[in-house]
Amino acid sequence: MLSQFIQWFNEKSDTPQELSLLYMRMRKFIGIIGVALPPVLIIGLIILEGHSKILDSISVYYYSDYSDYSVIGNIFDGSMFATGIFLICYQYRLLDDIISTIAGLCAIGVALFPTTPPPDCSRYIMKCPTPLQMTIGKWHTGFAISFFLLLALFSLFLFPKSDKKDPKDRTTEKLRRNTVYYGCGIAMLIILGLAGLDLFVPFFHDASWLQQIHPITLFEGLAIEVFGIAWFVKGETFGILKDKETQAPEVV
Repeated sequence: MLSQFIQWFNEKSDTPQELSLLYMRMRKFIGIIGVALPPVLIIGLIILEGHSKILDSISVYYYSDYSDYSVIGNIFDGSMFATGIFLICYQYRLLDDIISTIAGLCAIGVALFPTTPPPDCSRYIMKCPTPLQMTIGKWHTGFAISFFLLLALFSLFLFPKSDKKDPKDRTTEKLRRNTVYYGCGIAMLIILGLAGLDLFVPFFHDASWLQQIHPITLFEGLAIEVFGIAWFVKGETFGILKDKETQAPEVV
């Protein structure tokens, strides 16, 4: 099954229409992973644990345990690896290829370097993170921030670009898609800024009333959702945003 998927994924075609369909399919896959990941992790853990439980961040779901087997943790890791592989394989324009490859490596880095475990993590005998775990957690934070910044860059500068040289040739639907891209990119930057305030400003980080709503989980979840929506739109998933002038999908 895996070998068949790899063979299909690596198939090349000189037909622009088939290449366009391949790019659309890849964009939709990335969008699906992004939109589905936060609710799957949060709702999945609630179902498995049998009671309402929201963790302090999306990354902490890596450490969630159920019957001595981290189902949710494997979903988190698998999703980040899949996103990373799709981004690395996304070979469109040269600049898109470079940025998507770096973003893909960052996504894999998020999976390989887990966040610092919480003190009450049942997966470990020690109740406090070791110095090595804290160092790995810092690498995780760096990869995660870089990942989201690169995705914001996609939405703000790469997705709005059109193959049509004359701006007058851009359709109303293309302009609407650009509005969505700009909105998603700006939203990701705002969310990252709010997350930074909560992580690094003591006034917010030490506020018990704020931590009760798990702000980092909220911010990370929203950022991932916005990222997924942007790729969904780029994959022409929503009919209302498709160009009506062309019958076949167009790489724009």
